[in-house]
Amino acid sequence: MAEKFKTPQEEFWAGEFGADYIGRNNSPQLLASKLNFFSKALKQAGFVTSCLEFGANIGMNLKALQLLYPDIHLQAVEINRDAATQVKNLIGENNVYEGSIFEYPVVEKVELTLIKGVLIHINPDMLDNVYEKLYQSSNRLILICEYYNPIPVVIPYRGHADRLFKRDFAGEMLEKYTDLKLVDYGFSYHRDPAFPGDDGTWFLLQKA
Repeated sequence: MAEKFKTPQEEFWAGEFGADYIGRNNSPQLLASKLNFFSKALKQAGFVTSCLEFGANIGMNLKALQLLYPDIHLQAVEINRDAATQVKNLIGENNVYEGSIFEYPVVEKVELTLIKGVLIHINPDMLDNVYEKLYQSSNRLILICEYYNPIPVVIPYRGHADRLFKRDFAGEMLEKYTDLKLVDYGFSYHRDPAFPGDDGTWFLLQKA
């Protein structure tokens, strides 16, 4: 029986498009860029012992974190079955929740919650749900890396409408949770000659 989702964006990423995304985002060069990214984005974080990534795909971000913090305990939430299978092989089946972020049950806290290139694909009506998961799952740090825009806008995505949304995600979280503070922020540029990024703006937030 097919899983029922709350939004068309979930169906989009759980299905064939999400599976095709795997092949476009798996290379040694990408891993090197991600390692460079996290070494910068987490420079002010200190030692990180545990991380939960929302929307982990096949775990390329988690692989980079393993290189930075060899003893880190990793968990993941992933909606696409093919991608979830690969990330289970990476960090263990018991550490992966296969399903929608909206349905993820927060049962324990980690030191760092991470979301990278995922909030931009969330139905705007459901953002508060995801913000709450990020906040409640973390006992110290939240790292957000998404396309930034000062006001909400909708952008066509690979020929599809209503699949990519830009806004000030971190700013909205800072307003929603008054005990959060901005620790650091930066930009990852696709024209970087050594470690090209995805034009995402990242924000490291910390609970007071």
